[in-house]
Amino acid sequence: MVNKSSRVPANRMSRLGGLASLASRVAGGMLAEGARQLAQGKRPDTKTMLLTPANVRRLADQLAHMRGAAMKLGQLLSMDAGDLMPAELAQLLAKLRANANPMPAKQLAQVLRQELGEQWQQHFADFTFAPMAAASIGQLHQAYHDNGSKLAVKVQYPGIKASIDSDVDNVATLLKLTGLIPDGVAYQRLLSEAKRQLKNEADYLQEAHYLQRYRQYLAADDAYVVPQVLPQLSTSNILVMTYVTGEPIEVLQQAPQAERDRVISLMFSLFFRELFEFKLVQTDPNFANYLYNQQTAQLVLLDFGACRDYSNDISQSYQLLFTSACVNDRAGIERALTQIGFFSEHILAEQKQAVLNLVELACEPVKHNLAYDFATSDLALRLREAGTELSLKKNYWHSPPADALFLHRKIAGLYLLAARLGAKVNVRALLLPFLALQQGPPAAKQQLEPQLLQDNIKPQPQDRYE
Repeated sequence: MVNKSSRVPANRMSRLGGLASLASRVAGGMLAEGARQLAQGKRPDTKTMLLTPANVRRLADQLAHMRGAAMKLGQLLSMDAGDLMPAELAQLLAKLRANANPMPAKQLAQVLRQELGEQWQQHFADFTFAPMAAASIGQLHQAYHDNGSKLAVKVQYPGIKASIDSDVDNVATLLKLTGLIPDGVAYQRLLSEAKRQLKNEADYLQEAHYLQRYRQYLAADDAYVVPQVLPQLSTSNILVMTYVTGEPIEVLQQAPQAERDRVISLMFSLFFRELFEFKLVQTDPNFANYLYNQQTAQLVLLDFGACRDYSNDISQSYQLLFTSACVNDRAGIERALTQIGFFSEHILAEQKQAVLNLVELACEPVKHNLAYDFATSDLALRLREAGTELSLKKNYWHSPPADALFLHRKIAGLYLLAARLGAKVNVRALLLPFLALQQGPPAAKQQLEPQLLQDNIKPQPQDRYE
């Protein structure tokens, strides 16, 4: 369901004013809650004063109104997507995974004129002004080409690109002032990476390029469906694609077990191909990026704005990481994490061991050659508790390298979706063909090669699309 429309604040001052107004209202809400607690004979607590239902609603509603990087940063910081952020922050930002407010028809028409010319309607036999969906950076519309083909048209909100740097800085300042980002958190590097990622997502020509690459990579695999770009109608602010049919991925909750297991297996297999074969990963874990066509039993892939290229070195380091995890080689895991860029800052021995424990825990689904029951597993809860202990009790707030951060969010999103659908998947069996065993230690090679032979699995060719 799309929310009620509201005009997107497109200039810097109006966006800054919106956040300033929000900060004032949140502060007022905190004072009122503090007075209420004092009246009840309680000692006011900053977090409970901040995290009232009214303040949660104020923040989520204002960021959904602003859209753009302000809303996207809230989504990036959501712990449900796999980040090691305080639970209070996750609670405050959880609403931002829902739809944004769409822009009014008048503002939409203005964007279409600017991008496609005064006679923009001549490019379509029909264009539906009511959006099918509204997200943080743009909204999606249905249209028809002159040749009768059905189209999906993604239109970016005005002023989004120009507001990214200031939005990210302003939201981070707001969260810092309210105490939701503790003083010890080294978040500047993360903010810089968030700005870079958001600017990539706001470039629809870049997204069109990624989409075309995925169509090439998956052209011979009919298990997946990828839209086709219409480059003659696409700009940096409008992306026109063929319309692909499918239902929200959550409809599979009512499907037979075997069908749910197959779809989640397709997602894990695709992820391993992305990391080890394509060296290109769609890093956004949002469930809305997938549809399922029940008639053709095909997985539909949407939204390629959050794609990220990975170097051979990073890909090979994750091969070492997963290979080591499969054979419980803790030293190999530590070498892999070091190569990826962990432990580059000062870290105590106790903190390093806690990081290794957390990574080993996250690799639990690949440790055994059995179907992993995501529905009954409490892995997500244990990961959250381990992450909280690492950041609070171990006082380790250094953010992981950006490549790892976005990749781990994707993995966490797959785990969450697998749990939502109640899937049982042998993730290890899906992973083994993609492990370049020559990258691993000799002991790992000796242990895994017999299993490859036993399961009649052939290692996948590496660098196929280099």
